Amino acid sequence: MCDTCGCQLHDHHHHDAKVVEVNRSLLEANQQQAVANRQHIERMGAVAVNLISSPGSGKTTLLEQTIDALGETVRIGVIEGDIETERDAERIRAKGVPAVQLTTGGACHLDAPLVHGGLHVLEHFAKGAKLDLIFIENVGNLVCPATFDLGEHRRVVLLSTPEGSDKPAKYPATFRSADLVLITKSDLLAHFNFSVDEATRDAQLLKPQLDVLTLSATTGEGFDAWITYLHDLLHH
Repeated sequence: MCDTCGCQLHDHHHHDAKVVEVNRSLLEANQQQAVANRQHIERMGAVAVNLISSPGSGKTTLLEQTIDALGETVRIGVIEGDIETERDAERIRAKGVPAVQLTTGGACHLDAPLVHGGLHVLEHFAKGAKLDLIFIENVGNLVCPATFDLGEHRRVVLLSTPEGSDKPAKYPATFRSADLVLITKSDLLAHFNFSVDEATRDAQLLKPQLDVLTLSATTGEGFDAWITYLHDLLHH
């Protein structure tokens, strides 16, 4: 597990106190950098969306289809977070969109200092072109990323049909931090014991009025609502 997010503690109380203090300092420093990131993004004239989910929930596929749906009307940049490899960034670049791969080398989340560096590289990749919308695809994990503000304007949590509808109840901090929940892979609902009503109810118990959309990036079902959400965000 990752030492920087507080998920690795020990039995000795005196050591626990030191770990808690170090983690508090790290989180405070992260928050300061997140504020600076948000200001940086706004100076770029862009809006940032942080995508959080378990591995395999469809974040990169969602981005590919979103790029296709928005076409040339919205200029998109992507920061990809993974423990290793450039595979997701390569998929996004194949769509003609600038993408920066951030590899954490084992850490289970992105943090604001990493994203700060990614923003500068993304500007370089954009070659002076203005970006409207920046997606930050976080490391696949429903625990640690919830704690770290990256400077995003909206946090979107993906929950895929094969994962099961009990995830909001099991990972409350993540869903409580969300601005929007996307139930993905809706084309598989007939094949899995997934209750959209249960997932929606549990998420909204954690955060009343939380928006929940159901979609399939494969078939396009429900995708218009997602695109409308992004257009509304850009013109807010």
